[in-house]
Amino acid sequence: MGKTIILAFIVTLMVKLFFFDFIIAEGTSMTPAIKPGAILIVFKAYYGIRVPWPGYHRYVYQWGIPQTGDILVFYTPNAFEIVVKRCGEVLPGGSFYALGDNDAQSYDSRMYGPVPKENIIGKVLGKTVGSNQ
Repeated sequence: MGKTIILAFIVTLMVKLFFFDFIIAEGTSMTPAIKPGAILIVFKAYYGIRVPWPGYHRYVYQWGIPQTGDILVFYTPNAFEIVVKRCGEVLPGGSFYALGDNDAQSYDSRMYGPVPKENIIGKVLGKTVGSNQ
């Protein structure tokens, strides 16, 4: 019984660190697509496997890059805040231009510039049921 609980804990921790996570959207920069309070399902391994510690942004193995229109969760280049934005454009050298859907209320690449692909935490796959959407 004890080994089963420990194994379940380890598997859950590995899934959260490397594959899936849930975050609650804050702010209005992605409205109307994502409203404040929405619970987002984030697939961390969509573009590859990365080291899961903040401040150490590096892919162990990468198999994809964001496409224009993908909704991403990432660390901003200068403040290391976690934000949700849409990939507006993929730039040479592996960075991307991030844009909020609500231009008037969005803190995005227009303020902080291109985002290195290593800053990506994951791609938003969807919103959970009951997220006021």
